[in-house]
Amino acid sequence: MAEFEVATGAAGAPSGDDRERRAAVRTAFEGLLQIRRLMNTDAADPEGVPAEWERRQPIRAVALALEAAGVPPSAVDADGHRVATGYCLGPAERAGVVRVEWLGPPGSGAGYAAQEALRNCAAVLRRLGWEALEYRGPRRRHHLEVEPPPPGPPRH
Repeated sequence: MAEFEVATGAAGAPSGDDRERRAAVRTAFEGLLQIRRLMNTDAADPEGVPAEWERRQPIRAVALALEAAGVPPSAVDADGHRVATGYCLGPAERAGVVRVEWLGPPGSGAGYAAQEALRNCAAVLRRLGWEALEYRGPRRRHHLEVEPPPPGPPRH
């Protein structure tokens, strides 16, 4: 079996059967929650706080969380043309922060749907303990900046 690769929306669409992909995402997400339970033993809600693994690989962690929640990733073809509407992740200007955009092919209406779609992404991520702030950049394009909360004192 091939190694599971998250869908960041910045590359091609995940290959393979949709049912197999959903099962792989579900298994990977359940593994992530297990990591949280094992690593966040000092947290009042271990599943509600990003684990150290997520802090070191925030783009992978955010991509997994969004896809597991049923949020579609965007995708590009071999020539770099956008072929699917959905989230697209990349690094933000600050280290450890993920930039989330809502992108689609020309004429897809992705720009019109971006604000609502990004608010849905933010809600998914906040439920999992991430901090997600919405920004409006050049040409009034919306995006999120997502990061784990600062480490705090243990809560018992």
